[in-house]
Order: sequence, then C-alpha cells, then structure tokens
Amino acid sequence: MLNDSVIAKSWGELTTTELYSIMKLRTDVFFVEQKVDEEELDNRDQEDTTGHYWIVDDRGVAAYIRVLYNDTAEYLDGHRVIGRVVVRGDRRGEGLAQIIMKRIVDDFSDEAMLLHAQEYIVPLYAKFGFESFGELYEEAAIMHQSMYRAAQ
Repeated sequence: MLNDSVIAKSWGELTTTELYSIMKLRTDVFFVEQKVDEEELDNRDQEDTTGHYWIVDDRGVAAYIRVLYNDTAEYLDGHRVIGRVVVRGDRRGEGLAQIIMKRIVDDFSDEAMLLHAQEYIVPLYAKFGFESFGELYEEAAIMHQSMYRAAQ
C-alpha cells in the first residue's frame, strides 16, 4: 500500500538518506531525463528558510517540491518561491504534485507566492490560484511561464 503523506522538513532536519533520495530524484529527472544543464546544487537547499516537501514510497522519494524565501520580492509582494517540482516517472499521473502543492498552499496561504512553471504544467498551478504574468521564456531549453499567487 502506498502512503501519500507529505513530509516537510528544513535542511537541518533532513537525514542523509532523505537528502540522498531527494537529490537522486532531482538529478534523475532534471539531468538525465530532461537534459537540463543548469546548476542543480545552488546552495539554496541549505538555507534556514527553505522548505523541503516530499512524498516517499518503498523506492524512496516519489515526488518533491522546494520552497524558497527571497529577501527581495521578485514580483509584487512574492517572497516565497516554489521550485524543483519533480515526480518520479513511475508515479506520474497519480496527482502527487497536487498533494504536495495543496500542503504548501495551506502552509503559506497568508503569503504571496511565485513559481516558474514549465509551460505544459501551468494549468496545474492555476488550480491553486496561481496566475500567469509576463511572457513565456526559455530556461534550460524548456519553455516556462512565471506565475503569482496573492496571499489569501
């Protein structure tokens, strides 16, 4: 039986096994599968204000999302930035990213949030109140759309 409970921890709370499983999923999808050649380990994971959210199964981390805090708002009043949204290939289509997104939106409902969505996944984030702004742009050879969600 699969457990789709969301785990949330800061950097200092992560075990080495959890960290390895998170990094393995991120590199398997972003580097191996999507051929992204951008810097993956950007030191933002280690910040005290960064939240790590994931769902685990018997194979390790099945889905993961990182939540950053920027001192300077990138757009309007958005200091929280959602990123590194990733779901392992064998678990795609089960709604795992939506489960984690719901938890994040609940945890930070009183704060404005931003994200940079791969173009095809914009409708998912719209379900959570994110609205597109600006033009589409290419990042790591993938078209992206910036999105904003006001504090509730």
